[in-house]
Amino acid sequence: MKNRNDLWKMVSMVMLSAVLMAGCSKGESASETAPASVLKDGKYDPPFTITIAKQQDENAGKYINGETLNDNVLTRWGEQNLGIKIQTTLLGGDASQYNTKLRLALTGSEKLPDVLPVYDTMLVNDLIESGQVKEITEDISTYMPDRLKEIYKQYPTTFNPVVRDGKVYGMAIAPNLTEGEVMLIRQDWLDQLNLKAPTTIEEFEQVIAAFSNEDPDGNGKKDTYGFTFSGKDSYNTGWVSDPVMIFSAYTGKHLPRQWHNNNGKLTYGSVAAGNKEALAKLRDWYAKGFLNKELATQGAWDALSDFTEGKAGIIIGRPWLYDSVKDVEKNVEGAKISAYPTIQGVNGDKTYQSAQLNDGVFMFNKDFQNMEAFFLYYDKMYDAAFSTGDFKYGYAQGYDYDIVNDEVTFDPTKFNKPLEAIQGVGKMAFTKNTPSVDGPGQSYYDLANGVKADTGVLIQSASKDQTTQDGYRISYENRDVLLPNEFNGPPTPTMQNVWEQLTTMEQETFTKIIYGNEPLEAFDTFVKQWHEKGGDTVIEEVNDWYNQASETDVMTLMNLK
Repeated sequence: MKNRNDLWKMVSMVMLSAVLMAGCSKGESASETAPASVLKDGKYDPPFTITIAKQQDENAGKYINGETLNDNVLTRWGEQNLGIKIQTTLLGGDASQYNTKLRLALTGSEKLPDVLPVYDTMLVNDLIESGQVKEITEDISTYMPDRLKEIYKQYPTTFNPVVRDGKVYGMAIAPNLTEGEVMLIRQDWLDQLNLKAPTTIEEFEQVIAAFSNEDPDGNGKKDTYGFTFSGKDSYNTGWVSDPVMIFSAYTGKHLPRQWHNNNGKLTYGSVAAGNKEALAKLRDWYAKGFLNKELATQGAWDALSDFTEGKAGIIIGRPWLYDSVKDVEKNVEGAKISAYPTIQGVNGDKTYQSAQLNDGVFMFNKDFQNMEAFFLYYDKMYDAAFSTGDFKYGYAQGYDYDIVNDEVTFDPTKFNKPLEAIQGVGKMAFTKNTPSVDGPGQSYYDLANGVKADTGVLIQSASKDQTTQDGYRISYENRDVLLPNEFNGPPTPTMQNVWEQLTTMEQETFTKIIYGNEPLEAFDTFVKQWHEKGGDTVIEEVNDWYNQASETDVMTLMNLK
């Protein structure tokens, strides 16, 4: 370790001196520039600045104590403890505006920051093509701390979008297998009708039929139905109000809108044969009034409103969805929600669902010379995930946790200075979400199996309500059903021309069949036209990309094996 630190110090001095010399070439004398920063005992002296780009998120405008984007509890911590000041110099609003700003920076109209979180695969490709981003293959091998290497080793496919000609131009943002989806069911309705939670497609049909026809709320009116979900944009939302369980019951791992590696070849799930049977079932349920009548026009968040208002009995989503629908327990007397695993497929296997391994990638300005400093800072952000160091409980006492009467609490109303909601301090660093190593919910699984809540992560998990804890435990126990999309590269040439047309045709066909506006045979016509109108070429191009991304063993080059 001593040798490693010595190497870091030496390289830091050389690199920062190079930056300063570059400044001299533009007319500054060495005596007029700041002295080179030196890394000593884990802190740079004097401090220097890393500039970043940031897509605005829900934290925007919610800083407390008079703090701002570039002057808050976390930026001050970085400067005081690491000698690194993080300064946002490119700020975008929603995804579209943020991407536009990054593209403008590529043209030279705006300076490209040192660190670039990028969330669009086409933009990732364009940044590599531009020559404006840094190749970091050797930087990862040399500077990435060992505990981060252990994390990135687990997710080699996250590098696929940033590999070009055997070189690596970025890295996933906090790779970690996301939590899976669970069924949230009105337990009081099950109890009222003397039913059990469904485990098969037949049992699921019996339950939603009863929820629709047998007056589960006991008000004497036929004003309830079984299953609410969104069919507005895709029949595979991947997070909340998701009906993909029904498709997977008939197609297994071939999910709509998702690519799956089937014996070495990537295939597109929406054209798999079992979809026809799934659509037939949904069509039947829709006609019988078991489903949300407005499913085709409601987005994921819209679709949950009927559940929250006590009209629908089942909704599917990630475990934290309970927090968004639990108001029904306040609004409707006797209402109770329970979390259950998703049902089995018709062949007895589990049903599968989409998984996410990372939210975007980090890329770096080609002139950025301080990757060792980035990794120093980034590794510290992981302290909260590992319950270590300065962030062993959370990022800042009084912001995202507090200690009251010698007890750690994550309930903001119980803080020494109560808050309406916790402050997501970690989001004040580089990205929209903070690093996690909890996977689909290991801490909740551990708690359920008797592990004592004696770390920040476990204490925080134990602070959640019981239904949410149950949901995460179920998620972890069924983590084998989570399927990342095997195609995570930029749109292929043919995709850029026809993909919008193909997905529109897919969505319209599926919806018309469910609504009964087209015969079931329309699915066969869709599959035929999908292949003829560019789908076959897309399949070929996607597989070419997949094969090329796998050609060079970049994991070995990055010392991640």
